[in-house]
Order: sequence, then C-alpha cells, then structure tokens
Amino acid sequence: MPYDKDAGVVDNGNAVRRWITYIVGIYLLTLGLGLAIRAGIGISPQSSLTRTMTLVLPPLSQGTFNLMLEVLMLILTFLVLPRAFTLQNLFSLVPALILAALLDFNLMATKWISLAPYAANLALLFLADAMLAFGLFLMIRANLVLMPIDLFVNTLQKKTGRKWGNIKTVFDCTLLAISAGIGLIFLGGPHFIREGTIINAVLVGQYIKLYFFLYRKFQARKLKPVESAT
Repeated sequence: MPYDKDAGVVDNGNAVRRWITYIVGIYLLTLGLGLAIRAGIGISPQSSLTRTMTLVLPPLSQGTFNLMLEVLMLILTFLVLPRAFTLQNLFSLVPALILAALLDFNLMATKWISLAPYAANLALLFLADAMLAFGLFLMIRANLVLMPIDLFVNTLQKKTGRKWGNIKTVFDCTLLAISAGIGLIFLGGPHFIREGTIINAVLVGQYIKLYFFLYRKFQARKLKPVESAT
C-alpha cells in the first residue's frame, strides 16, 4: 500500500513488536469485516465476492474463499512479472492464512448481531469501517509483509507505470463486477453490494488518513518536552 514511509508512522524497530502489531492489525481488520457483514447494508468489493461464493458453495467458509483469492493473486503476480518474483513473495501466504482463520473466527463471534433499525446498521457499518481501517493502519505501521492482493496491485503498478490509486480502483471495480456477475448467474441477483459498499470505499481511506494524522500529532507532543528540555 503506497503510504509515505518517511512520515514517521512506520515502525522499523524490534521485529517481535512489529509482528505483534501486525497480527493485532489483522485481527481488528477481520473483526471490522465481520461487523460490516452483520450491518447488512453492503460490504467491500473483495468481501462481497468471497461472501457471495459462500452462498454459491455453502460448505466452504468465507475465510477459505478469501485464502483462495489470495493464492490466485499470488499466481497472477508471478505471471505479470515472473522475473521479479522471489521466494520471499511466497511468505505473503503466511498472513493470508492468519487472516483467513481470524476472519472465520470473527464471523462466528459476531453471528449473534442482528440489528433491525436502519440507523443502527449504518452506525455499525461506520464502527466496522473504523475498526477495519485501524487494523490496516497497524499493518502498515508494522511494515512487514504485503498480502498477495496488495502485492498483485503493486506488481501491476510496476508493470504498467500507472498510478497505484487508479489501478486499485480498477481492481476493486473488477472484483465488484465479478461478484455481481456470479450473483446474477447463480443466485438470481447481486448480493452484498449496496450503499455500504460505497460508504466502505470512501470511509476506510479517510479513517486511515485520520489515524496517520493523530499518530503524528501524538508523536509530536511526545517530542516537545524533550526538545524544550534541551
């Protein structure tokens, strides 16, 4: 993900601390996904595709489909730039496995949530996106391994030279179109694509920007007493 690594947010210190931060980030990300699904008013393009597949092939969990999608992205990464592909890229499957397991766990943990009023579901979605974004923020801060999907988007950016944001937008729209197509063919109509999908697309990025801003302000306040003392 193309965030400024010189912004004072990324942690390049103790590896154990960074891995703890990274796994906590994955947990919060999957909890946010679970809550967004329970809100029932639309989810992100990637989640809508994997969630739709659970209706087409019910025996398999969403975590399983998410892992399958990540493996496919890793294969496509190799096909796009085979010479740039290294054994280290295979390591991206480790966080993908962790994410798949935690996603299924959090979907089970949030299964009891069912809100009737629309306003309550909207509020839940806002909370879910805030949590999801904070999970992403922690993963960015840990500065460890890219998920295969992000690795694929980065590889496309290197191959084409286009702006990362534009490639990510096209990629998300492609997943959305595939999700809608599968829904139409197998389920009689698109599922999980609603106003919440647009809200998610807007809010998550804004939340991450907010967390970056707040973290920098917090760091600046910590440094002020040291500077004044000297």
